[in-house]
Amino acid sequence: MTGVAAPKQGMDMTVTPTGIEGVFVVQPEWFEDERGFFFESYSKRRWEQHGLHLDFVQDNHSRSSAGVLRGFHFQNGLAPQHRLVRCTVGAIYDVVVDIRVGSPTFGQWFGIELSAANRTQLLMGPEFAHGFAVLSEIAEVQYKTTGFHNPAAEGLLAWNDPDVGVRWPVENPTLSAKDSANPSLATYLANPAFHYGESA
Repeated sequence: MTGVAAPKQGMDMTVTPTGIEGVFVVQPEWFEDERGFFFESYSKRRWEQHGLHLDFVQDNHSRSSAGVLRGFHFQNGLAPQHRLVRCTVGAIYDVVVDIRVGSPTFGQWFGIELSAANRTQLLMGPEFAHGFAVLSEIAEVQYKTTGFHNPAAEGLLAWNDPDVGVRWPVENPTLSAKDSANPSLATYLANPAFHYGESA
């Protein structure tokens, strides 16, 4: 109607492909003033406007101290998960590794700093191993998944595999007993969970 402003439809976001197919950097818009800030960390409607049709079913939240490194983790085809990761306290260096056998980027990695300050998010498909290192005194990480956690589907990859060669910004990280013994990419190849071109 003339003279009536259209109702606001919420804040937008940018979705930027990375050098690895299936991994995207998501940057929401936010409003900030002297009181603080506000932004939509997730909007199903907004995602669908960007062509992202994902049904998230579980939210996870972790808290870690400086120097902690978690990863690499994934769930295989028994319970595949897309993951949308963000850091809500402190800062982390977030990394994904392509574990699709036959992919032109198999074994390659992408890393980005996620922080409470930059509000950046990272979206990855099921066919990627994921890990992060804490850059701040404390970091809290929250991530949405399209599948439920299933211990029988858990997969692991060594954080320091030279065949992957991640350049972590943390020296002598603190690891769990499990993560300190994760298998190599060569071991993964003996029984791979994902192949390029196959739907997870």
